[in-house]
Amino acid sequence: MNQKTFLMHSSILVLLGVALSGSAAETSVDAAALRAKAVSVIQPLPDKMPGAEKDLPAAITLGQKLYFDKRMSENGKQSCNDCHLVDQNRAGVDNEPTSVGAHGKRGDRNSPTTLNAGFHFTQFWDGRAKDLVEQAKGPVLNPVEMAMPDEKEVIKRLEADASYPKLFKAAFPGEDQPINYHNFARAVAAFERTLITHDRFDDFLKGDDQALNAPELQGLNLFLTVGCTTCHVGPTIGGNMYQKVGLVHPYANTNDLGRFKVTSEDGDQYRFKVPSLRNVALTYPYFHDGKAGDLRSAVKQMAYMQLGKELTDSEISSLTAFLNSLSDKTRKAAK
Repeated sequence: MNQKTFLMHSSILVLLGVALSGSAAETSVDAAALRAKAVSVIQPLPDKMPGAEKDLPAAITLGQKLYFDKRMSENGKQSCNDCHLVDQNRAGVDNEPTSVGAHGKRGDRNSPTTLNAGFHFTQFWDGRAKDLVEQAKGPVLNPVEMAMPDEKEVIKRLEADASYPKLFKAAFPGEDQPINYHNFARAVAAFERTLITHDRFDDFLKGDDQALNAPELQGLNLFLTVGCTTCHVGPTIGGNMYQKVGLVHPYANTNDLGRFKVTSEDGDQYRFKVPSLRNVALTYPYFHDGKAGDLRSAVKQMAYMQLGKELTDSEISSLTAFLNSLSDKTRKAAK
């Protein structure tokens, strides 16, 4: 290589260096400024769920046993944990599009995670249960899910067990007949109120500048500016409002009318509870019908349907990088 060629190549490399460093400067994110922007719409998860201050340790212990008890299903094959897996550090779901019930039939909606569920303003996709207690009563008697014929059969099985009478008495002291269906649900709810997750994003919100890497910070910046926080706000980054799916562009599945089934109000057609994004990378597949198989697809579809925006591959990568920071530090997908 002669001197002229060498100098030309050197000049190109210098120019490339300037260009690359300029690009890096343009995409760098000031962590402190970004945190201030984020906390205005998203807050760290509280240490306790609403109502947890009234939960006796005995009620939590009882609720955990009930959550894993397959005898709470008609044929003894299904427990709460079979659709909402929390054992072995899993993320409160079965990672199925829709879950298989005690008799092998599938439900028509994706099973939401029980992690952090007590922070939500209502329960179920359509909000038909006001709280965890009311929610816990539903699946046991649902013919597609746990298929118990009635509350009396549940009580009969509980009373026939050698341990449950003593456990119920300890969990609900002072009651003449502590074994009843309402207390069954109260105990399950007490256990579920312990299912609070801890992720790196909360570490960042609380002041740790090193908690998120550069791609995650860029993704958070995009999350805050592209329109995601129209619906995904608050400590659970969702779970606190209803929204129509297909707000700008319609969703392909028009069979499920969402909250309309509960209220019969025309304005509630295709409206669902906005899902929490905490642990979202672990709780695939997505949407109320489980039709979005992976996170990139869900992000792309939501941006188009809800915001009318067609994201680039780079933008999708940035957003998914941030969403991965919302996973609990110890939990994993079921498969």
